[in-house]
Amino acid sequence: MLIYNTYSRQKEEFVPLDPPNVTMYMCGPTVYDYFHIGNGRSFIMADIIRRYLSYKGYNVKFVMNLTDIDDKIIKKSIEENKDFNLVSNFYISAFFDDLKKLKVSEASFYPKATEHITEMIDLILTLESKDIAYQIDGNVYYDVKKFSDYGKLSGKNLEELESGSRVEINEQKRNPLDFVLWKKAKEGEPSWDSPWGKGRPGWHIECSAMSCKHLGQSIDIHAGGNDLIFPHHENEIAQSEAVSHNKFVKYWIHFGFLNIQNEKMSKSLGNFFTTREILKKFSAESIRLFFLQTYYRGPLNFSEELLQSAQKGFEKIENLAQRIINAYSEEGNEVNYPENFNISGYYFDFEKAMEDDFNTSQAVAVIFDFIRDVNKILSLEGKKNRAFLDDVKSFLTKTAQEVFGIIHFDQLDEKEKDSNLEDDLIKLLITLRENYKKEKNYAASDHIRNELLNLGIILQDAKTGTTYQRK
Repeated sequence: MLIYNTYSRQKEEFVPLDPPNVTMYMCGPTVYDYFHIGNGRSFIMADIIRRYLSYKGYNVKFVMNLTDIDDKIIKKSIEENKDFNLVSNFYISAFFDDLKKLKVSEASFYPKATEHITEMIDLILTLESKDIAYQIDGNVYYDVKKFSDYGKLSGKNLEELESGSRVEINEQKRNPLDFVLWKKAKEGEPSWDSPWGKGRPGWHIECSAMSCKHLGQSIDIHAGGNDLIFPHHENEIAQSEAVSHNKFVKYWIHFGFLNIQNEKMSKSLGNFFTTREILKKFSAESIRLFFLQTYYRGPLNFSEELLQSAQKGFEKIENLAQRIINAYSEEGNEVNYPENFNISGYYFDFEKAMEDDFNTSQAVAVIFDFIRDVNKILSLEGKKNRAFLDDVKSFLTKTAQEVFGIIHFDQLDEKEKDSNLEDDLIKLLITLRENYKKEKNYAASDHIRNELLNLGIILQDAKTGTTYQRK
């Protein structure tokens, strides 16, 4: 399996630190608002990668943090005149609700920043003891010049960064690029006790502390959006490796931007749609398929037309799954297993695509080729071979359902049961209506007809009896 590593800027063979165990960390949301669909792309693609690793037999420990203390959260709490905890807890609940609707699998753990203040303080103290961090008037900063490899993830040169720095001037800092580890408390803002006085942690130290706490000093995969490469992930490396002297992350995976008219979707630009807004118009499966059809590292333009196209693609997959369910109950003589149908070939092509840096667009193409070929076989006369139906259902279950999350056989089975129950109830009402007609109770008979019509059921009377169809 090859993974493009942002650190080395090339594809590398995936060899976990402790096979078959895999540790994976994903930068989660800052919980001050509903997350937008651009964030949703990163969450979904991380979910796909994690699912595929599980498909390959790895035991994945997946951690996604929750930044529940931040300038933006404090600003929101002031605007709404609420305690910051009320703001963060509200949007944490909304975050989980939206993730569930997107069919994103639960992480192994969701650590909150506010529950790891002790670990953050310990990290900062260690950096201070190594003369890598310095404290001025209750603020603690990281001295980037003390970390010789600073810039190795982003490829940025420290001297060039200094000369082109647009960082807000802070006379306390030794260098404009030095970043804050601990912020001195401001009046009215949430704070915690520390060796430097009351204050709160900087954003970057949060992820280093939580990742180390739950996954260890060295991890296999760290994922996040492209916008986090610098400075956030660069600073995570500087903090973590200065303390442990071990390589912090083996494989860095970054997701491309979701754009609106070729401009990055972001809350700061105001050109965004929340995930829950999009979910009102499109199914989670369509949204997932929309993201899957493009390389995860590249940019993707958002449009409703492309989502509608993805919706049609999802319907093709769902239609085949429904045909398979229906085919199990068909009557007639069973035909032989189809000649020249090589199920292992589809698995091979699917895995070949996914193991080339998670090439989901090619893997999706394999699934649609599979759908086309199976539909041709299902169109032939005769009851289908049970082993063939099992193979088709198993392939769709393992790929489209368990890896991509774009089909759910259990839901289709429930839908089929609901449909059968609905048919039985309609037939019962038709029988009642016929009895009323025999009793010349035409008012009751017409009432049943009209109420069914309001529900979209059209009754058709004939000499041979009454039939029905849905609008």
